[in-house]
Amino acid sequence: MEWTGDVAAGDWLRDRLDPGISARMHGVVPRGFPSYVRIFHPATRSRPVGRDWPTLPADADPAAWDALAGVDIDTEPARWADAAASFGTRMHPLAQWHALVAQPGDDPNEWQQTPAPDGWQYDAPTEGELDAGELAAVAAVLAAHTTTPEVGHVALWEGWGGLLGFTGEGPSRTFFSLGVPQGSPHAEVLGRSVHDRFNNPYRKSSWQPGILSDDISRGPRLELPARGHVLFRGGVAELADPEWVLRVPWRDRPAEEHGFDPAAHSPSLVWPDDRAWVLVSEVDFDSTIVACAPDLAAALVADDRWEATAIPADADLTWEGDGINP
Repeated sequence: MEWTGDVAAGDWLRDRLDPGISARMHGVVPRGFPSYVRIFHPATRSRPVGRDWPTLPADADPAAWDALAGVDIDTEPARWADAAASFGTRMHPLAQWHALVAQPGDDPNEWQQTPAPDGWQYDAPTEGELDAGELAAVAAVLAAHTTTPEVGHVALWEGWGGLLGFTGEGPSRTFFSLGVPQGSPHAEVLGRSVHDRFNNPYRKSSWQPGILSDDISRGPRLELPARGHVLFRGGVAELADPEWVLRVPWRDRPAEEHGFDPAAHSPSLVWPDDRAWVLVSEVDFDSTIVACAPDLAAALVADDRWEATAIPADADLTWEGDGINP
């Protein structure tokens, strides 16, 4: 897989997207395909072994939470249907996570980590990307539904932290790894890497390198209505390899130098040269959309390795789009 500055290769996508920065599906997913499939990003759920979670927040009942020290916590992947069953809501094609896990009296802004009545605590799905292993499995199915599995394009959202170099006064890079707990060794490394510009008022802006080369950082972008992307030439067959993370140009090697496992963000857009389908993992969506032919849609929905459903064109995937779970 190699970077390409030929961003005109994505012009056909722009022609099929709604203009402007739209939170609706066709602001990021092209029109003109007969079928659309929504692949729900998996969540996780956890509970203490042999006991329940405390019913009050840690600041209201610290002793109850302190009592969990040393207790094993059972953690497992969870599907959206699992969450609906735990919370007594209804899973459906246009479900929104925050609506699935809402309970009477809940703060509507607190949905990232939610305790269910049955004792499980649910962590919200990842936004903007598929898990690396799940992407490889999905890519294998996509590769079987194109005449050009070896050649196509892969685009990555330009806004991922640390991806591109820039001119400024900030730290030289930010690790891809997200959700770093405060007090952890990684947090300490990040803290030492941030320089207070107010203690050096004469410091000039300088070029801060990113994971990708300076030439790529300064190169052209695939500009679509809602996002800018770095474009690469490569086939979906490369992503079907379970070790694709080790081979993509945006592999986060600096984080590995600090002891982290190999990692890379999953692509934001993938399409083959024959344009048989397009995979879209929009950075603000907690599901991935595949625009495709009916036979591919049927194969994706039928595969029990992930949770997927067909959705109509013009589906409302916005925050307010769940009309069943108010």
